[in-house]
Amino acid sequence: MDLDLRKLRYFVAVADRLHFGRAADELHIAQPVLSRQIRALEKDLGASLFTRDRHGVALTDAGRQLHADAGPLLASTHAIRRRVTVAARGSRRIVVGFRAGIPVTPAVRAFEARHPDVVVDVQRIEWDDQAPMLLDGRIDVGYVRLPIDEAGLRVTPLYTEPRVAVLPAAHRLAGKEEVTEADLAGEPLVWPAAPSTQPTRRPHPDAGYLARGVDETLEHVAAGRGISFLARSATVFHSHPDVIYVPIPELAPDQVCLAVASSSTSPVVDDFFTAAQSAAAITADCGNYEMWQLGGDAVS
Repeated sequence: MDLDLRKLRYFVAVADRLHFGRAADELHIAQPVLSRQIRALEKDLGASLFTRDRHGVALTDAGRQLHADAGPLLASTHAIRRRVTVAARGSRRIVVGFRAGIPVTPAVRAFEARHPDVVVDVQRIEWDDQAPMLLDGRIDVGYVRLPIDEAGLRVTPLYTEPRVAVLPAAHRLAGKEEVTEADLAGEPLVWPAAPSTQPTRRPHPDAGYLARGVDETLEHVAAGRGISFLARSATVFHSHPDVIYVPIPELAPDQVCLAVASSSTSPVVDDFFTAAQSAAAITADCGNYEMWQLGGDAVS
């Protein structure tokens, strides 16, 4: 039995909203049609995907499993369509994604010197964009920060860099030259991902605020909702009058990697991947990768 991708898209719409009416409106189809398609999918799979009662709609165990698997599958089909279209048009263009504070210019220059006919676009991405944008083809190569869901990706470590503690300006430790994990033990943490991804050996309580990017993190910290941690390079490009950055040397370093979809077969993308690795290695051999990142300022 082949899985019908249209039915799968309908299923995801209902699973995301847990409401047939709103899902039908979003899909621009009648609700009875949507209900029939879901029943047909359940028959195809031989499993009930939803429970429906007077309390509403909920996913069954089988439904939760399908929902977890459907996202990457649909993203992959979108990426296939995009890559085939690009190949058919003979397009010479790649899109490079990057996280805050990660420089891409050296690699772009090195790549363009070898491929002057290829247009390189760059696009900033956030932590929750990293894997989805690579899998669905919105970006061809990504400069990513761990953690990242590596399923369907080829991820290669590039370099590490220290982190700093992000504290409200009025924090009791804001004037310190550096702090330790013990100093900050028990403080609520503004963190974009699951607590298990925190870089500390002393887990912090969740502050209850989801910050997708650096700017949102700084606003939450400035408001006194918690502390946070950032890669040191990101702090060069982001400041806030009510936030202080304090080195925390014992904290696990931030890992920067290059990532590309495992299914990618583009020689141009492979060439950029190689250029990015070489650019990082050359800069590191010249002395200190972070010194270059921070504009030549001395970094201890």
